Amino acid sequence: MNKVILMGRLTKDPDVRYSQNSDSPMAVARYTLAVDRRFNRGNGSNGDQTADFISCVAFGKTGEFAEKYLRKGTKVAITGRIQTGSYTNKDGQKVYTTDVVVEDHEFAESKNANGGGNGGGGSYSNAGPAPDGDDGFMNIAEGIDDEMPFGS
Repeated sequence: MNKVILMGRLTKDPDVRYSQNSDSPMAVARYTLAVDRRFNRGNGSNGDQTADFISCVAFGKTGEFAEKYLRKGTKVAITGRIQTGSYTNKDGQKVYTTDVVVEDHEFAESKNANGGGNGGGGSYSNAGPAPDGDDGFMNIAEGIDDEMPFGS
């Protein structure tokens, strides 16, 4: 099984391009995710934060979502698969690549978490963007408490 789950922050805005070889162009979004390590490499505990920088690529609707909503510093949780490849560069050297092909990504913190807002842990999936000002929770009409199957 080839399954990857990562949580980290984008190091810069996604680089999005559209394929030119079909009737309907497909979005291809590339970005790097900085993923904190749990433990430091060195023997000492100097408290230095270390991270891995993971190359990610998202295709189609997932790529369009990245273009529209993801920015440098955005904390996201992604699921996908590892894909390896190689090519020969202009100097004739063989270059090996490893990317995570993103199948799904979700916001890992609310829009207001860094801006001093309510800091709620809203999570949005690329299945459908949340409207502006939405905190990730469904609105319930006033006075419906009496009809709820559980009490307070």
